[in-house]
Amino acid sequence: MVLPGQASTARRGGGHCGRSARFTSRWRQVLLPLTLLLCACAGSPPDPRPVAALPALQLDSGAVRVEDVALEVTTPDLLATDAAMRAFVERHTAGIVRPRQQLFALHQAIRGFASLGIDYDPAAEGTATEVFHRGRANCLSYASMFIALARQAGLQARYQWLRVRPQWTVRGERVLVRLHVNALVNVGRHGQFMVDIDPLPTRDIAGSRTLSDADAQALYHSNIAMEALAVGAARDAWLHSVRALQLSPQMPHLWVNLGAIYRQAGQHGEAEANYLHALQLDPGNDSAMNNLVVLYGLQGRETERALWERRVDDYRKNNPYFHAWLGEQAAGQNDWEQALVYYEKALQLLPQDSRLLFALGNVHYALGQRDLATGYVRRAIEQATLRSDIDAYRLRLRAMQSGQSARAGAAPAPG
Repeated sequence: MVLPGQASTARRGGGHCGRSARFTSRWRQVLLPLTLLLCACAGSPPDPRPVAALPALQLDSGAVRVEDVALEVTTPDLLATDAAMRAFVERHTAGIVRPRQQLFALHQAIRGFASLGIDYDPAAEGTATEVFHRGRANCLSYASMFIALARQAGLQARYQWLRVRPQWTVRGERVLVRLHVNALVNVGRHGQFMVDIDPLPTRDIAGSRTLSDADAQALYHSNIAMEALAVGAARDAWLHSVRALQLSPQMPHLWVNLGAIYRQAGQHGEAEANYLHALQLDPGNDSAMNNLVVLYGLQGRETERALWERRVDDYRKNNPYFHAWLGEQAAGQNDWEQALVYYEKALQLLPQDSRLLFALGNVHYALGQRDLATGYVRRAIEQATLRSDIDAYRLRLRAMQSGQSARAGAAPAPG
């Protein structure tokens, strides 16, 4: 486990973060996005759907048009700093030459209660300046504040998007798709560090990519839109969703969100068009597929509903995380033979994943196959990217070699 404020040496990439704001050292590129495995396609990118031509949202109170966005929605500078923030950076980094030490000093100053101290609040949207002064942030607003301060110190800092591992119900139904944003800081030859206020366990990360500042602004508006939709404020939801798309029209999930707003307003044709465009951008976007299944069911279009239901099922069958989840369920019932089948399928779909290799090692050990077990754990160590994972795998390997009870190695869910 990496302690708050401590760096964790990484090999060939990877990422981990814990409950309080902390960072994790990474070398070069990290986890390949799941979408690359599921929906990579040849050829040129799809033609963009013109945001300016989006049909108006029809409400009882009147139509809401794209032209209204410029009149009613303002995009703040998420990364603006004020005099107090600049003084804070100067106070804690002045005289420090090396980027790595600058980052450590800045991070410690921010996370320490004696210095700044930021509390996690999932509803705390806002700019870097707002977060700095109020002391509360969600993942996006914390990233904005840290990036703003890091850039003020002369560090190379960017937004990073982490895709969270999918989750299913006991019946195998998809129940949650979650996205997470943190800060990524490049410190030259010492690699890169992730900085996060509400970090994810590495086992829950399914992919990552860097984001532009405009992408982050789009996510800011998207968050506001979804909060508005949840309380029935369709007008605000639509305005902020359209603004998000004006900033980042290539983000598939933004089109899915807009489709949900149209669907709630009864504009099923527009909802369908948005879901289909999301699938043009990302043919493996299962959120868009699931929304089409729901939409066609509402419309009584059984042929189309059945078609997309089959596609959702095909996606699930080709998703390594689904098979890993099945393996986790089987291991939880001590059905090691069945767990082995599921984990092997997951590894076939996601070769060389260290957490899958580790899980297979634990399953083989539970089956009394010690040589196979230690072989898989050694491979997991070779493929692992985080020092915390490597240390955990080595500890488990020593336990296996000493003949410790298999019960201590119940296969964890790989990430």
